[in-house]
Amino acid sequence: MSDTTKRYRVTHRTAYSYGAEMTDGYSVATLVARATANQRVLSSEVRADPEPDEHEERTDQFGNPIVQFGVHRPHRDLVVEAVTVVDLDPPTTPVDDTPWETVVTILDGMLGTDALDIRPFRAVSPFTVLNGDHSLVALARDAFTPGVGIVDGARRLCTAIHRDFEFDPTFSEVSTPLADVLAARRGVCQDFAHLAIAVFRSLGLAARYVSGYIETEPPPGQPRLVGADASHAWCSVWTPLAGWVDLDPTNGHLPVQRHVTVGWGRDYADVTPLRGVVIGPAAEQRLSVSVDMMPVTG
Repeated sequence: MSDTTKRYRVTHRTAYSYGAEMTDGYSVATLVARATANQRVLSSEVRADPEPDEHEERTDQFGNPIVQFGVHRPHRDLVVEAVTVVDLDPPTTPVDDTPWETVVTILDGMLGTDALDIRPFRAVSPFTVLNGDHSLVALARDAFTPGVGIVDGARRLCTAIHRDFEFDPTFSEVSTPLADVLAARRGVCQDFAHLAIAVFRSLGLAARYVSGYIETEPPPGQPRLVGADASHAWCSVWTPLAGWVDLDPTNGHLPVQRHVTVGWGRDYADVTPLRGVVIGPAAEQRLSVSVDMMPVTG
């Protein structure tokens, strides 16, 4: 590991507790990290308790590693823990001053493998529907003025969302429509990633949703709490010279050397960390999630 490389261990723990005994259950986890240009995955493992009766690993249509497992015997609790160790190199500064209108023209004419890999990320997806809201149009117009370079325009959009929208973890949940987020001008990282993607796609650009983690720091003078970190989300926009360029509108910058990437898709639905079904009597369900992202030294 070089002097400029950072190593992190991420522990993501999800615990379900059921008010009655479940007889069967099936889960799909998008929790195994994937390699990127500046991220090397040293290890990434998903474990479950009770021990699964069925376990399968595969890759989805976007290249994300997926773990599927089933617990086919009675259980009142289910704990899923993903432990990942990665090395992060400093990200390179993206350079591409191609006018954004030219990028749209390139995407329009794209054929072959590139079209199959990139053009699906231009289409509207369930979490990015806004139907031409005037506020969305204003965001797009202010960031992407005529002739502005694709990277500069993306930076402007990222800065505007960070400046004009308030991070509020009490405002939204997974099912909150993006139109509500835009109207209230508040939300969480998932919302802001979807908002940026909606702007990019409204212009004819290709943008994808990125799921992962970010190292958090405690307030000055307070100790770091184990498990107090959280899953994070940001987005990427495609450029002809720099490729996919990551942007973190929640924090108002391009991702720095504190972002661990798990996977990407058209929106949150493609990379939901954990989803599934259980079979049993009607009962209450309690859920708790904790994430701990720790630097590894030595």
